[in-house]
Amino acid sequence: MPGAMRFLGVSAVVVAVAGGIATATPAAADEAVMHNVTYSVFTEQPFRGAEIYYRDTDPPSWADYSHDPYLFSPNVEADLGPGQKWTLNVALADPNEWAMVMATSGPSKFPPNFHCVLAVDGVVVSQNSGAKGALCSLRHW
Repeated sequence: MPGAMRFLGVSAVVVAVAGGIATATPAAADEAVMHNVTYSVFTEQPFRGAEIYYRDTDPPSWADYSHDPYLFSPNVEADLGPGQKWTLNVALADPNEWAMVMATSGPSKFPPNFHCVLAVDGVVVSQNSGAKGALCSLRHW
């Protein structure tokens, strides 16, 4: 029995040491790699007061986002045109999940023909256009 007790004691030390190593590793894993995300929006016709929604922060979880999506999707009004582009650079840890820009004119007699472009780390990954609005995202909303 004394041999068995010694074996159990050594096993406990090995487990404790292994447990300490396992808890030390996630600190490096928590450091997310941030990606440079660039949003661009313009219209073919001059348009005043376009509504632009975008994501500039990774929500902590899908549940947090679902609870209040507008908290994580600020908006601005911008005057746009063929030579008047709205551009914003943000840093996101998971652009595949969260990168998004959407622009709309709302009700308008003369649709301005929106264009949006979404680039991640300098590479264009989404483009879209529409008469009264456009959405650029990697995720299907």
